[in-house]
Amino acid sequence: MKIERKPHWLRKKANVAEQAPMRRLLGELGLNTVCQQALCPNIAECFGCGQATFLILGRDCTRQCSFCNVEKNRVPQPPDPDEPQRLAEAVRRLALSHVVITSPTRDDLPDGGAAHYAAAVRAVRDISPATTVELLVPDFRGDWSALAAVMAAAPDILAHNLETVPRLYGVRCGADYRRSLELLRRVSEGWPAVPAKSGIMLGLGETEQEVAELLADLRSTGCRYLSIGQYLAPSRRHQPVAAYLPPERFDDLREQALALGFSHVESGPYVRSSYHAAQYRSDRPGSEPSPC
Repeated sequence: MKIERKPHWLRKKANVAEQAPMRRLLGELGLNTVCQQALCPNIAECFGCGQATFLILGRDCTRQCSFCNVEKNRVPQPPDPDEPQRLAEAVRRLALSHVVITSPTRDDLPDGGAAHYAAAVRAVRDISPATTVELLVPDFRGDWSALAAVMAAAPDILAHNLETVPRLYGVRCGADYRRSLELLRRVSEGWPAVPAKSGIMLGLGETEQEVAELLADLRSTGCRYLSIGQYLAPSRRHQPVAAYLPPERFDDLREQALALGFSHVESGPYVRSSYHAAQYRSDRPGSEPSPC
């Protein structure tokens, strides 16, 4: 049953004026962000303090996930070869200590966009070598040579979201739970110096037992970082919310995940995979927490 009214802990006000400088910069450089495309509820907070999660490889996704607001198109535009340099310039102008780069899923590309991801990492390294780079990648349809091409660019964190429990994978069109686990396992085993990270959303109808099993599966891959947030339907056309979980439930899950051995867990109704992303580095020598 669809729940129409959000509880009081999910009513967040947005200051549009504070977002203006970031929006001007993005428009000037012709860049996209998942903050805008996915209608992230944290956009005012992040844009206001000069943070953004950049969306490379265009705005169109080749998959039809029912929970996601990113535009869908089975034949997107080809990648823009100048995009990595413009992204790096944004990183320089914003003086970012940590940047998160993601993309729509591009099943139309032979390598799933791996070469473009690698080019983006190299461009940031060239212009802002002190910036740590986190990539939030698709599953590359299980093409592990594409994953290796991305990892050869030496990102500092490699993230791939499970999103939900296996029973509800119908909301992730074209995805496969075991394939996603395998990607994270390969990162952890093949590049142990690079923390693997994942994220899930709650409120789609999952049970507590299913979440517990997912956490155990995820930790068994060697995944070290985890985000847990509340699913919020972008519109009435999207997958409806089955339940709004109270903040206490997120607190409990954070402790449960830490007890399993995760190094860092962000868990709360408004948590998203790239929200306060720099905080995850606090377990790494020489890292500093983000001011945002």
